Amino acid sequence: MKKLLIASALVFGVASQAVADIKVGILHSLSGTMAISETTLKDTMLMLIDQQNAKGGILGEKIVPVVVDPASNWPLFAEKARELLTVHKVDVMFGNWTSVSRKSVLPVVEELNGLLFYPVQYEGEESSKNVFYTGAAPNQQAIPATDYFLEELGVEKFALLGTDYVYPRTTNKILEQYLKDKGIAASDIFVNYTPFGHADWSKIVADVVALGADGKKVGVISTINGDANVGFYKELAAAGVSADDIPVVAFSVGEEELSGLDTSNLVGHLAAWNYFQSADTTENAEFIKIWKEKMGNKRVTNDPMEAHYIGFNMWVEAVTKAGTTDVDKVRENMYGLTFPNLTGGIAKMLPNHHLSKPVLIGEITADGQFDIISKTAEVPGDAWTDFLPESKVLVSDWQDLKCGMYNKTTASCVQLKSIY
Repeated sequence: MKKLLIASALVFGVASQAVADIKVGILHSLSGTMAISETTLKDTMLMLIDQQNAKGGILGEKIVPVVVDPASNWPLFAEKARELLTVHKVDVMFGNWTSVSRKSVLPVVEELNGLLFYPVQYEGEESSKNVFYTGAAPNQQAIPATDYFLEELGVEKFALLGTDYVYPRTTNKILEQYLKDKGIAASDIFVNYTPFGHADWSKIVADVVALGADGKKVGVISTINGDANVGFYKELAAAGVSADDIPVVAFSVGEEELSGLDTSNLVGHLAAWNYFQSADTTENAEFIKIWKEKMGNKRVTNDPMEAHYIGFNMWVEAVTKAGTTDVDKVRENMYGLTFPNLTGGIAKMLPNHHLSKPVLIGEITADGQFDIISKTAEVPGDAWTDFLPESKVLVSDWQDLKCGMYNKTTASCVQLKSIY
């Protein structure tokens, strides 16, 4: 009996400690088509948590990571999010890459009042009080990249190539309207979507080349996601298409994706992000040093890693200020927080749950890195685009208006969470 009581006490002691620990859910695909991009973000979160624990954790408690694998399966993201919140009882989640996976998780975090930090560029047209969008909105990536094509490269015809899901389709809807507003004819805009993991790019590349048969300058805006990028760039090279012939600007290709490619034939093609590993700042040099010491010299850094870096550190500060991990109190303490980004500026959390971020255009170099050829000052992220009439009237303000879809025309809060 005495042994049983001792055992029970020990079990109770372990359980009490587990309850006291602060738990961070990591919701990234470690297998399937998106593992090429998301595994690095899991590793980033583990590194950030280790760093914070070395400083003493938060509120005197250790941070415990809880890692799950949604396996690039969009419905499984929702199941794993529910598991993190109800079984593991995590205090916050960092995760997702594709918008379709985020859309899958959204009802779960709203139902259970969870908190999700989403670190990847996305299409906007969404606002949730339970999500902080630390990646780029269209006005922080897609629109500036299109302007670069129009103003700097003199592109006259556009091929909008994307993976077939919500992010490319909504982004391209915005870009099509934006281009038409800029005087580009509808017949000079070619739009094509392919499934995740698409491999045969020969016909699509041939169609893009044919677009320029009249001598007009053609440019590709790519929202192709995951490992389908490998086949796309290989086909470009096989067709003898250089950046001088038809430049490509990608929104989902960074250092991690290039590390698996022969980049010798990709030199000069572009990507638009808010961070590149090649950024020459003291903060970035230190971040890269710590990353490579932990993960090895061959591992690269990229934009969504910086988004997690900023988001995690802001969350730590908000929890510290609130004195609790309670979601509602943490949210209240997020607004207005600032944290140095890795490119020499300051990120600020806005009432619409987006960050202010600089916009960078990078040119692929032979070593798989990017030469930064354009950089703006910090641009505030927009939840709702100004380039679609149904969105232009909407404002997201969770701090004062307590509304993610406030209609300026009717002066009322729309109850729908998204118009898409």
